[in-house]
Amino acid sequence: MRRTKSEGADLIKIFATTGMGAGGNQSMSDEQIQAACGEAKALGLRVLVHAIGAAGAKAAILAGCTAIEHGSYVDAAVLDLMAQRGTYFDPNFLVIHNYLENRSSWSFPDASFQALEKALEPTASILRQARAHYVKVVFGTDAVAGAHGRNAEEFIYRVRDAGEKPMDAIVSATSMAAESLGLGSRIGTVAQGFEADLVAVEGNPIDDITAVRRVVFVMKGGTVYRNTARAPVK
Repeated sequence: MRRTKSEGADLIKIFATTGMGAGGNQSMSDEQIQAACGEAKALGLRVLVHAIGAAGAKAAILAGCTAIEHGSYVDAAVLDLMAQRGTYFDPNFLVIHNYLENRSSWSFPDASFQALEKALEPTASILRQARAHYVKVVFGTDAVAGAHGRNAEEFIYRVRDAGEKPMDAIVSATSMAAESLGLGSRIGTVAQGFEADLVAVEGNPIDDITAVRRVVFVMKGGTVYRNTARAPVK
C-alpha cells in the first residue's frame, strides 16, 4: 500500500464481497477489511469498497472505509449505519447495463447474466432507500464492460429506472462527489473561489435528463473546450 501511494495513488479499492454474478457474499474477513482500511487511512488514502451484500458492506463501514460501491443487497440497518458514519454510497447502474448489452464480449455463464438482470431492480430500490435514510449518495459508474465514455448514461438510468430526482443526481456528481474526494472546497460548486470547471449541455437536464448526452462545451480551469467535429448526440 505504501508503494502504491508512492506511485501516485490517492485511493485504494478493495473487494469485500464477491461479484454480483457470484451472489455478493463477504469474501474478506472483518479483520482483513479493518487492516486494509486502517492502513490506508493512516497513509491518507481513501478506500472504496466493492460490496454487494450487507455483511461485507457493514464490515467496511465499521472499519471506517470511505465509500461503498454497488450495495445492491444491503439492508436498512446498513443504510442507517452508512448515514451515521458519513460513509459515501455509489450504486452503479451503468456497469450492469453494459455487461448485459455486451454479452458477446464476456465469457460469463448464463447464470451470471441472469444474476445481473435480477440486480437491476434491487439496485434501483436501494438507491431510493438510501435517499430515504439520508445517505450521502455520490455518482460513479464502475466504468468497465464498455462503459468508458458513456458515463453520462448513469444519470439517465438513475432518473429513469430508480425515480431519482434529476437535481439529486446532478448534486451527487458535483458537490457531493467533490466532498467525497476531499476536494469540496475547490471543485463541484459554481461559486467564487472555486475552480471554473463546467459542463454545458443543450437543454435543461432538470426537465429532460437526456440533455446530459448533448454536451455543448467543457470548461476546465476557465478555458472552454469544444469538439466542433462532433455533432451533439440527440
